[in-house]
Amino acid sequence: MQNVLDWLATSSYAEWVNQSGGWPIALTIHAFGVAIVFGFMAIIGMRLMGLFRTIPYTALIRLLPYIWVAIGFQVISGFTLWMTKPAQYLADGMFEVKFSLVIIASIVMGYFHGTLKREAAGWESSGKVSPRGFKLVIASCVLWGAVIIGGRLTAYLGSLYLR
Repeated sequence: MQNVLDWLATSSYAEWVNQSGGWPIALTIHAFGVAIVFGFMAIIGMRLMGLFRTIPYTALIRLLPYIWVAIGFQVISGFTLWMTKPAQYLADGMFEVKFSLVIIASIVMGYFHGTLKREAAGWESSGKVSPRGFKLVIASCVLWGAVIIGGRLTAYLGSLYLR
C-alpha cells in the first residue's frame, strides 16, 4: 500500500499540482463546489422551513442538477488535492471523518433528491412539506455543514499543516 501511495505522491500529476499552480486551481474549484452545494442546499432548506414563499416547491428541483455537478467537481478537485500527499491524508483522522461525512451527505442528498421529485407537487398543493422532506433537508444541510467544518479542520489539524 505504501508503494502505491508513494507512487501517487510522486506522479507527474501530483508534481504538476505541487509545482505548477495546480494546487490553487484545485483549491479554488473545491471552494466553489462547497459554496454551490451548501448555498443551494441552504436555499432549499430555508424554503422548506417557510422562507422565500414566492419560490414554488417544484422549482427547487431545478437546483438539484447544479448541486450534483458541484459535488462531482468537488470529488475531482478533492482527489487532485489528495494526490499531493495521500499517505498524510490517510493518516489524518480528521480527513477520514470528513471523507465519511461526504459519503453520508451524498447518500442523504440522494434520498432527499428522490423525495423532492416525488413530493414537491403535493407540497405545492397542500402548502405543507412532509415530515420526511423536512427531516431529509435538515439532515442534508447539517451534514454538508459538517463536511465544510471537517474540510477546514483537515487543512489545519494533524500531519497536514506541514506542506
